[in-house]
Amino acid sequence: MSKLLYLIFFISLTSFSQVVNIETLRKASDSAKWTGSVSLDVSLIKNKNDIFRIANKAHVQYNDQINLWLFVNDLNFQKTGGNSLVNRGTQHLRYNRKISERVKWEAFTQAQYDAISEIDFRGLVGTGPRFKLTKSDDYRFYLGTLIMYEYEKASNVISNRTQNDLRGSVYLSFSLYPTETISILSTSYYQPKLDAFSDYRFSSNTSLLFEIFKDLAFKTNFNFFYDAVPVSSNIPKTQFELTNGLIYSF
Repeated sequence: MSKLLYLIFFISLTSFSQVVNIETLRKASDSAKWTGSVSLDVSLIKNKNDIFRIANKAHVQYNDQINLWLFVNDLNFQKTGGNSLVNRGTQHLRYNRKISERVKWEAFTQAQYDAISEIDFRGLVGTGPRFKLTKSDDYRFYLGTLIMYEYEKASNVISNRTQNDLRGSVYLSFSLYPTETISILSTSYYQPKLDAFSDYRFSSNTSLLFEIFKDLAFKTNFNFFYDAVPVSSNIPKTQFELTNGLIYSF
């Protein structure tokens, strides 16, 4: 299940994390190759209100065992009647350079907007090492320690609110394979503001996969996000998402 394409459906139960978890999109490769995935979710519901929702995620990756390039485009729009409830998007580009069997150097850039969190634009640029902590095929642990520059502009609801910050970005990622048909994947991020550690973000993404057939699995995914200092006091500090879906591997 190391190479996964999110194919069939995703069911969202509540609001969304603002940190892109690219760990589940990294794909192992034994030779130089391009890989990628595309998902599309469209819903139209008619009751007391007309509810329209469209979500699209696409990613493409190139891996030649020394260099890895990964691009992710994630868009989501939901409308009820004449009101836009959720309108967000993220574009993420990441590069890995293999230094040794246990160490890679990462660099990334990201652009994001999120109406529900009153973020008109958030831009990130970061770099740092990624460490492979284990070599076992049954369990894999990785640690990343990066530094990033963040520019953030709030929506028009909050006038003249912009920030230019340096943040750390530390993540721990693991993959467990207790049986041949079950996989557990998890990544947690801690991102403090370097000149004010009380201003931090924490997010965690955990996926549980059950293989149905050789190339098809059922997946349950939970995202948790906490922002100690959100853009506005009207924005909840805690957001989370639970999804279920089918995954096709190739």
